[in-house]
Amino acid sequence: MCYQCGSATRRSFARFLAAGAGLTVLAACTPEAPPAAPSSSAALSSASPSPAAPTASAGPTAEAATVGQSPETQSPTPSPSATLARQFSLDDPASQWVIVNKHRPLKPADYVPADLARPDVAISASGEAALLNSTTAAAAEAMFAAAARDGVAMVLASGYRSYSTQVTTYNGYVAARGQADADTASARPGHSEHQTGWAFDIGDGGGACSFQPCFADQPAAAWAKANAYRFGFVVRYPWMLHPITGYYYEPWHLRFVGVEAATDMVNRGIGTLEEYFGLEAAPAYL
Repeated sequence: MCYQCGSATRRSFARFLAAGAGLTVLAACTPEAPPAAPSSSAALSSASPSPAAPTASAGPTAEAATVGQSPETQSPTPSPSATLARQFSLDDPASQWVIVNKHRPLKPADYVPADLARPDVAISASGEAALLNSTTAAAAEAMFAAAARDGVAMVLASGYRSYSTQVTTYNGYVAARGQADADTASARPGHSEHQTGWAFDIGDGGGACSFQPCFADQPAAAWAKANAYRFGFVVRYPWMLHPITGYYYEPWHLRFVGVEAATDMVNRGIGTLEEYFGLEAAPAYL
């Protein structure tokens, strides 16, 4: 989930609902609590018509992995066991396959990776947000270098986020907007992938469309969508699969699962980790 989202992001997502999506707004989290603002329901009542889907280019294989099937036409939940043996824990936060979502909090909730490191890549974040666990950092270095060779500028915009940072962020949202609205804009403490060190957000180096839906059309997002799997990353919150993941499309949020699993997801056209590992959808907190 993103390190910070502007009001433009929430307005963009509100447009989906005004067009008849009929879903509660589920937006990504930010590190700083916002000022008091009208509730999301008020914003939705005046939302403008639905925008067109992002047009970021990608090869057909990457498209299948990122977009997947629509919720209405999904086949029975796939399992990796058909082609890839279960190698890592889905519960241990130190595992590259750990699944963290609105149904699956981190255990322990205040988990801190033992091997946080600052990757040798372009970074726009500071402090703890410039860190990743060592495995993710090494993979990010290889991916960023490959993107640069292809003429694509990519920066690390947000990496690790501690439990205490998430407490401050989430409590600020609750104080400003109430818990129901806070749950649409910020992960509850202990429910953020960023806390594991396995996930990070990217930018394009110039700040264009940072943490906004239009980032999908930027070269960094298009390149990552088509190539990130080669380095072990997936776009964690794909387009139109929020009823499964609990979050709207975040083309900037990459999650390391390893080259083998990421490539298997691409080859089999599976869009979410929940589907891939045979877990229930997590659109809202239990």
